[in-house]
Amino acid sequence: MTPKIDFDFSGKKIFVCGHKGMVGQAVLRRFQQEDCEVLTADRNELDLRDDRAVGEWFEKTRPNAVILAAAKVGGILANDTMPVPFLLDNLRIQNAVINAAYEQGVEKFLFLGSSCIYPVQAAQPMSEDSLLTGPLEPTNQWYAVAKIAGIKLCQAFRKQYGANFIAAMPTNLYGPHDNYHPNESHVVAALISRFYAAMRDDHDNLVIWGSGTPLREFLCVDDLADGLIYLLKYYNDEAPINIGTGEETSIRELAELLKDISGWKGALKFDTSKPDGAPRKVMNNDRIHDLGWQHCTQLKTGLQHAYQWFSENQNLVRR
Repeated sequence: MTPKIDFDFSGKKIFVCGHKGMVGQAVLRRFQQEDCEVLTADRNELDLRDDRAVGEWFEKTRPNAVILAAAKVGGILANDTMPVPFLLDNLRIQNAVINAAYEQGVEKFLFLGSSCIYPVQAAQPMSEDSLLTGPLEPTNQWYAVAKIAGIKLCQAFRKQYGANFIAAMPTNLYGPHDNYHPNESHVVAALISRFYAAMRDDHDNLVIWGSGTPLREFLCVDDLADGLIYLLKYYNDEAPINIGTGEETSIRELAELLKDISGWKGALKFDTSKPDGAPRKVMNNDRIHDLGWQHCTQLKTGLQHAYQWFSENQNLVRR
């Protein structure tokens, strides 16, 4: 049963922050199905870290709703070696956009968090209630702390001013327009890029960081976009809400899937001297399922589409 609509898009202006990123582009694609005006701002037009510029932009454009999908993001290596921008840039973006949204009377605000906010030893699958119950995973704690601060700031505006600000926690994402930088990409994008190169250059083997045993949950970015629009319409609560599949895949299984999709015939080698990260990360998605939303893209199908997009759009790939 579909819940009661909390926010109606009809005739409204929706600001998508970070519209050129993987999530932002997927959200733009999904908004084509809605009767609303979508607002965007390029980096050369608006620096989201500049609170004065952000406030002026909000005052000029007057959006009715906002999705904050802009962030400094990256994989294990980037998080572990560049802690300052992962903490400082994300705090600046969040503080500027969330405060401007309140000051300019935005009706609905959706903050995008991350599954890395949960403690490294959180009970699996991770529920929203496990937030702040233990230490974070060391290699991405800087990003996680920033995201936790964003969640708490949204909750603070709800508590003090009654603002309709919500926060969603996506699991590991993949899809078109991902970041394929060799030192900053997440695991799916990194493997897609490397399998593509191995196939193109006829490599004999491919080395993968870690043991291959960690278990992860992967969500197609277009499913995420659909879930975010669903939450904007129907969700109004201070508690953060998970968005994922609830399905676990080991890094080795992921690599084998992409090897098959790419057609590459070489050998996989796992470098156990490199960090694995958390041994298991899967989210409890009961809350969003109870609200009436489910993902629809199966992992192999989604990976096939992601690999095909990468192979056909080398001019658009972010490296």
